[in-house]
Amino acid sequence: MRTVTSGDGTRITYEKHGAGPALIIVLGALCDRNFGSTPQLVKLLANDFCVYNYDRRGKGDSGDTQPYAVVREIEDITALIEATGGEAYVYGHSSGAALALRAAAEPGSRIAQLALYEPPYNDEPQAKGAWKDYIARLTELLAEGKKGEAVAFFMQFAGMPAGQLAEMHHSPFWAMMEVVGHTLAYDHTAILGAEAAIPRDLAARVTMPALVMSGTNSFPFMKATAETLSTIIPHARLRILAGQTHEVSQEVLAPVLREFFQDR
Repeated sequence: MRTVTSGDGTRITYEKHGAGPALIIVLGALCDRNFGSTPQLVKLLANDFCVYNYDRRGKGDSGDTQPYAVVREIEDITALIEATGGEAYVYGHSSGAALALRAAAEPGSRIAQLALYEPPYNDEPQAKGAWKDYIARLTELLAEGKKGEAVAFFMQFAGMPAGQLAEMHHSPFWAMMEVVGHTLAYDHTAILGAEAAIPRDLAARVTMPALVMSGTNSFPFMKATAETLSTIIPHARLRILAGQTHEVSQEVLAPVLREFFQDR
């Protein structure tokens, strides 16, 4: 386990695996570097890249200096890139993809190539009202210190069936997610914003080669968002992965990332 110090003094914890060009993984809501199948993705990529798998601030072993601001998370990525030697590939998943997109749009960004899997922006008109209601209730729950209820509310909003949610309460992951429940405000209220609309002006400022991905079996709006982003980002290509949902198979994802990042 290694650490870097971000611009505001926050300690960001990461692991470094493999050798080759640097590749930073930016995970989504509630995830730390050991969550789910992330270690599997790291293992699949480590033969070709030096993979930096880190805990975003507020999660895992990283610090959580207050008050939170999106620019601080962008500075965290910058600090990691400095640790790699000054330039890195970046892959982001879900709201981590939205954060990676913001980092890539910064003037002077040292992201060499950018890969995004299903940043959860949604331009469907009926979705905007639902998102505003979600943010309002999430804000209430977190203000009351009800982090576990906030996590459950997010899962329900994302479409998780009640039975599956009940099972998750008894899983070893639940306690971990409850501890970082307050970071839902980071990913959703701050990074995705009040409407979670596609940030067209932001995307148009991304100058490096980019890959935008979605799965055929995911939520329909995810594919529409990927298609839109791939047309707005100046040097982007689109890949729709057959049979994949929002929880993409790492065995399917890894060769796609490898092909993209090795094609310079």
